[in-house]
Amino acid sequence: MIYIRNDKQIEKMRSAGALLHEILGKLAEAVRPGMTTAALDAYAEELIRRAGATPSFLNYRGYPASICTSVDDVVVHGIPSDSVVLTEGSILSIDCGVELDGWQSDSAITVPIGEIAPEKQHLIDITRQCFFEGARMAVAGNRLGDIGHAVQSLAEKNNYGVIRELTGHGIGRNMHEDPNVPNFGEKGKGLRLKKGMTIAIEPMISMGSYDIMLHQDGWTVSTADGLPCSHYEHTILIGDGLPELLSFPSFSWEEYLSTLEN
Repeated sequence: MIYIRNDKQIEKMRSAGALLHEILGKLAEAVRPGMTTAALDAYAEELIRRAGATPSFLNYRGYPASICTSVDDVVVHGIPSDSVVLTEGSILSIDCGVELDGWQSDSAITVPIGEIAPEKQHLIDITRQCFFEGARMAVAGNRLGDIGHAVQSLAEKNNYGVIRELTGHGIGRNMHEDPNVPNFGEKGKGLRLKKGMTIAIEPMISMGSYDIMLHQDGWTVSTADGLPCSHYEHTILIGDGLPELLSFPSFSWEEYLSTLEN
């Protein structure tokens, strides 16, 4: 079922998104070489609970942590561990969800660990831009295929692979709701978008192939060719014009578009 949010519900999702944005910023600042992903997870849970919210991922379908910590070739769902120590030159995707007052927000970023190779920084930058190019298409009257096509076009223009077996999703009272939001597609195809829909767009972009494999833990997904992957996600609200980024409250479309013109 596709839900259309009313003003009161949207305001609650704004609050959840603003909190998540603040938490992800603090997690990004805390990342450093020598840190374990378990330590980052503990910090994330502390921040979430201190704010009166609940970590959405913890115990979700049996997932054992509050965040996903995916290093280098891990696409998503890397499980935090005392045995995973962050090393200079790697990249780390941090995926986090919070529930506040009964409403969800979901967001992910990829950050460098110390100094990284230019090729890895380019991957991070293009993945982030893939999100914004997809989000630009998330307007009432457009279709899901318009979002996926925009993401896919930019990624493949840069000779990157778009992960196809994993998608974005609807979000609201539940972390995952209808519809699925693929990162590839055809213009004008798929579900028509309506004002008041809330979805999470989350490009997962690989430096190589889009083929993936699932590890024995049943959660960790990595690239089949072992090449790095980057992940970027925000919860958004579809309105009359360009969407509102609920998990990035300080974002300005005007500023973003001006950078493209320059």
